Amino acid sequence: MALIKSKKEEIIKDLEGAIKSSESLVFVNFHGLKVSDETALRRDLRKEGVNYRVSRKTLLARALKGKAEGEIPELTGEVAIAYSKDEIASPREIYNFQKTHKGALSILGGIFEGKFIGGERMMEIATIPSREVLLSKIAFLLKSPIQRLAISVNEVAKTK
Repeated sequence: MALIKSKKEEIIKDLEGAIKSSESLVFVNFHGLKVSDETALRRDLRKEGVNYRVSRKTLLARALKGKAEGEIPELTGEVAIAYSKDEIASPREIYNFQKTHKGALSILGGIFEGKFIGGERMMEIATIPSREVLLSKIAFLLKSPIQRLAISVNEVAKTK
């Protein structure tokens, strides 16, 4: 299907706006994703404040030009972008969906902290726990020594 020039420019402008307004962006190869799975993916991403957009690679490449440092990772297959204002939400949510739907999606790379990064690095970012999980781990770590000290003091008090 051929797009007229004005439509292409409008799509590029929309993509540029999405790129500019997001803290992180993930390139996703969705080749093999069933329509029902894509609907579920979009719903899950929306719940977490992540936007998802399918794009032609040529238009996406034009929209990405000069938007980050480094080289754009190779975009193979059918490409979509997932982006959000939360730095870790888009890679984490794509990764979580990828875990439950084996072979339906793959992370090709993305933009993180103003730099183009490859799929492997984006996977590392995707596995960083959420802020709430990290805070609960810190609370547990802080609670543990205090709890042991209280038990020790209690045992000393019992012996006297």
